[in-house]
Amino acid sequence: MAEPVSGPQRAALRTTDVAVESGYSVQQVRDLERLGVIPPAARSSNGYRSYTPLHVHALRAYRGLAGAVGPVTARQMLAELRTGTIAEAASAINTVHVRLAREREEVLHAQQALRAIQAEANTPEFEQDSDAMTITELAGALNVRPSALRFWEQEGLVTPERVTSLRARRYGLSAVRAANIVAALRGAGYGIPAVRGIMGSLHQLDGREGTQRILQQRLDRIATRTVALLRAGADLAAVITAAQEPTPT
Repeated sequence: MAEPVSGPQRAALRTTDVAVESGYSVQQVRDLERLGVIPPAARSSNGYRSYTPLHVHALRAYRGLAGAVGPVTARQMLAELRTGTIAEAASAINTVHVRLAREREEVLHAQQALRAIQAEANTPEFEQDSDAMTITELAGALNVRPSALRFWEQEGLVTPERVTSLRARRYGLSAVRAANIVAALRGAGYGIPAVRGIMGSLHQLDGREGTQRILQQRLDRIATRTVALLRAGADLAAVITAAQEPTPT
């Protein structure tokens, strides 16, 4: 949890004070002000910047948000948090938590699918019709568009069955498991050629172990991003609360 910024809410701080309190360099403080991460500092008659503890809270909040969602999204979120209502701010932050939880769930499903593939290595697979999914059902389960599944099929990553009369796609257990792994790898930022290589090596011992490492690394990164968001909590609250206060006249 961030340490409270000492002094009254409107106490004047120099650029060097803000740098020490926030953990950024003096130049980074100026750059982040220019990018709109923090509101413009007041200027004294001699041209020196004058900050308040709220600027420190905003910079600390930005550090955590940038670690969770990336710098571009963090800048946009902070701008919205400073101008929106408490309900809107809470919804925006909750959306980030939900996104991280969904990403984690995707990786856990992929790990489960990989374990099933490992257990069934060199074993004929028996799939019942009740286990099959339509393209709409599978897309919904993976939170992707049906067009993504069709693209993965074209790239040889996931191979569905088809109902002969309608030529409709139907995904059995092996295809569902493969789709889970592809979705997690794509979510981790792997391009199609890399995913194709990983999927092609799944039935080799080294390939399965390598995929397991990749998925675990993905889980670790999600955990790091989640902790960064949690660390930003108190500073985000300070920014949101200050946004609701009337502007002094």
